[in-house]
Amino acid sequence: MGQQTTGQESGGQESGGRPGRGGIAGALGWVAAGSMVANVCAYLIHLTASRWWLDTAEYGEFAVGLSAMLVLGVAALALQAVVARAVVQHTDPGRIRRVTVMSVVIVAALVVVVAPLMAWWASMGVGTAAAALIAAPMLTAIGSGQGVLQGRGQFRLLAWVLAAVGLLRTVPVIGVLALGAGPAGALTAGAVGSAAAAVVVAWAVRSSGGARSAVFLADGPALQLLDVVRASGVQLVLIVAASVDLLLSRTVLTPDDAGIYALGAIATKVAFWLPQAVGVVFYPRLADPAISRRALTHAIAVVAAIGAVLTVGAAIAGPLVPVVVRPEYQPLVGMLWLFAYTGATLAVLQVALLSAIARQATAVSVVTWLVVGVEVAVILTVVHSIVALAATAAIAATVAALTTTLVGLRRDRMHDAIGVAATPD
Repeated sequence: MGQQTTGQESGGQESGGRPGRGGIAGALGWVAAGSMVANVCAYLIHLTASRWWLDTAEYGEFAVGLSAMLVLGVAALALQAVVARAVVQHTDPGRIRRVTVMSVVIVAALVVVVAPLMAWWASMGVGTAAAALIAAPMLTAIGSGQGVLQGRGQFRLLAWVLAAVGLLRTVPVIGVLALGAGPAGALTAGAVGSAAAAVVVAWAVRSSGGARSAVFLADGPALQLLDVVRASGVQLVLIVAASVDLLLSRTVLTPDDAGIYALGAIATKVAFWLPQAVGVVFYPRLADPAISRRALTHAIAVVAAIGAVLTVGAAIAGPLVPVVVRPEYQPLVGMLWLFAYTGATLAVLQVALLSAIARQATAVSVVTWLVVGVEVAVILTVVHSIVALAATAAIAATVAALTTTLVGLRRDRMHDAIGVAATPD
């Protein structure tokens, strides 16, 4: 997985798996296409479940289960980022495998502990909670494999892997829902699909570069489990920020209103995840101290532009919701744009936090944690309607994105100033 391999895979590649300027557009196109397939699959689950197979209360439980799985699945996102950085730095592949195994085991243990707690706080059965969380260890293994491909700069293969994972996790869920399964059965089917996807990702990683692993340098930087823990803290606050409103919806809203809110939150997820290709492709540049500030501003500009388009699109599409889904979702007509705006703002926050992981400046995430803490307090004490919950989430996302980005850029400026002062004449 050395420079020769990554250069052949992506075309226009710089050293360390980082695409050159000529290759960024192509890499973005491939990763965006793969991400699009995965996201369409995910949204197809929500659309079919809410329209045909689950009533509003059941759909609310199902959506909360999926969001809770994403919260526990932060280890997968963290491991992908850390492994990608390790591959670029030529870390021993044996060390990467050991850290991956330890991460999977720890996440599996957390499933056992968290499932009963989730059942209590989300007002759902323990079986449903366990079915929602059991996919997390498989997602962790998938994250490691995707991180290897990302670090190698094999963005075309990564795109195919993203699409395959999305399909394998979606088809079983839709199949069992069509057969009459409830939330627990659908979530269990998703876990089975995740296990199959983990096998496919492992095969893709091995077949595309395993024989050339000797290119890694034995004295490359060591990868520690603590690196994953630190990155998990950053990814956790991102997922919590993107999910806390939905997770608390069943606490502060009626079951039917929570189901309506869950459907609106799909627009949040679309606007949040659709620009993720930007972070994936820019990540190696964000890790380069020489260009990290410039890369961060460019990435944020691209993500913000995509978010603006999605927000306007959601405003136009709002009246179609009761037609495409069901009349019960009429309350979303005039506010679908607000959900999309929240997701677009969270996408900007995602880039800022990815930059923190790339630069090993994870303390920046404390700012986001503070904003999320205030958001939770407001939701639990003030919010009692769909509109109030959506507005609270939008305001919190805006404050978190602005403050985290500004603090991150300020730390970069201070680091640059110190570096210049320390440079001898």
